[in-house]
Amino acid sequence: MLTEHHCHILPNIDDGSKSVEMSLEMIGLIKSQGVGEIFATPHFYAHREKSVSSYLKKRQSAFESLVQADASAADIRLGAEVAIEHGISQLEDIHKLSMADTGYILLEFPYAPFSHWMLNEITDIAYGFGLKPIIAHVHRCLAYCKKAEIEEILRLDAVFQINNEAFGSFRERRFVKALIKEGHPYLFGSDAHNLSGRKPNWDLLMKKARPQVIEGAVNIL
Repeated sequence: MLTEHHCHILPNIDDGSKSVEMSLEMIGLIKSQGVGEIFATPHFYAHREKSVSSYLKKRQSAFESLVQADASAADIRLGAEVAIEHGISQLEDIHKLSMADTGYILLEFPYAPFSHWMLNEITDIAYGFGLKPIIAHVHRCLAYCKKAEIEEILRLDAVFQINNEAFGSFRERRFVKALIKEGHPYLFGSDAHNLSGRKPNWDLLMKKARPQVIEGAVNIL
């Protein structure tokens, strides 16, 4: 069974789905592409939120609006894509942003040049709260990190999430294949935000990746 580990399908909470109707269409498309389990992971930016609890209330409200429109949406599991910021590891209830209480947390590097404070925040979250980091779309680090810095990221005790889109890029596909060959644990996700430029794209993964590569990511969580 395929699992969607990273998508922005909850309505009106971040830069993803803009309505319940769009959310249901996105969910339908994801499922039509062979996905059986979905984690919804709306963005969490600490500097934009009043608190973790207020964010969780917004997330729950968005989730309940989906379930009211279609009861089958109750099977969706809730998580968050947590932006790595200065001091993020000091949030007392950051563990509540884990992937449906699995003990894993999805963390996104900032779109900025690499700095070691980012690794420090990740390890502080891991050891301070007993959480296993999942590094969101790790292949995007190619645009911001030098080779040695990427090697430092890959030495983290973490799972590496790969966007399906990486298999449509020669450079990113080569990086992902090397990551998998080296034995790093990995997950896939569409990182879908809408039904146009960033729509669910599991069909791309199924077309471009070998079955054994896809199967290797299914049962991590």
